[in-house]
Amino acid sequence: MGTSERIMTSRVGTAGWVVVLLASTALAQGADPARLLADLPGFDFSRLSPAARKELVTVLTDEFDACGRPLTLLASLKKGDSCRHTRRLVGYAAFQASEGVPATEIINALARYNQTFGAKRARLTVDERQCVGPKDAKVTLVEYSDFECPYCNAARPMLDEVLKARPQVRVCYALFPLPGHANATVAGQAALFARDGGKFGAMFDALFDNQLSLSEGFIKALVKKLGLDEKAFERVLAEKRYLDELTASKEAGRAAGVESTPTVFVNGRKVTLNPSVETLLLAIDDESDWLQGRSSWNGN
Repeated sequence: MGTSERIMTSRVGTAGWVVVLLASTALAQGADPARLLADLPGFDFSRLSPAARKELVTVLTDEFDACGRPLTLLASLKKGDSCRHTRRLVGYAAFQASEGVPATEIINALARYNQTFGAKRARLTVDERQCVGPKDAKVTLVEYSDFECPYCNAARPMLDEVLKARPQVRVCYALFPLPGHANATVAGQAALFARDGGKFGAMFDALFDNQLSLSEGFIKALVKKLGLDEKAFERVLAEKRYLDELTASKEAGRAAGVESTPTVFVNGRKVTLNPSVETLLLAIDDESDWLQGRSSWNGN
């Protein structure tokens, strides 16, 4: 019996729920994955490889409905009335299975993700000049980033796509220069200097666009190219003017659970799924439903 089965059974203590559990488990044993995955309303898993189907069936018969019903994910889908949160997680599980991720890893990823909703949220404050999107947005993403981190650069177009797809969302960029990157702190100082000069976005893009060329001299040239006062920036570096702010940003990130860059939070909830446009949209849409349900999936 899987972990989720033990947890759900211990919570219930009623014969009805146990019967549902046993029936769902029996359904999966020895059954053809292609047959089990056929004719699920709203889903077409026919293009999955046999190996991916097998892993997906394991997930769908091990895990319970994400919105609290006494049904496995598979049984919930077969009823045709599963909540949006459940359907999004099934879509994520199917994609992961198609990428060769084993069922155990998918199950663990879903568990970690779902736990973030009931956990304490981090209270993150980012200067509004480092944000894009409506100030009154109900959903705000905060990304902790390092200008020499290649994964942060890869995340940049993802966030651009997210903003296009969900214009009602606000995205704020928090700086987290890593000690192993020689020019990350100088780049962070340049970004804050540009912010105070009204050009944070332009400097943000310029630093990432030239990530492999960064040096103190090159960054000074970027300052000049953007029409900012190069001499004033040299004084900033000499006086270490923004170092306290960068340190405070990193300390706030660490307190919230940042262990690497990039790390994204949605309304203070750390996104634990592998970063992609799809997983960020999933996290945003789930958050919107969670707010609509007043910290519950009921009625979704």
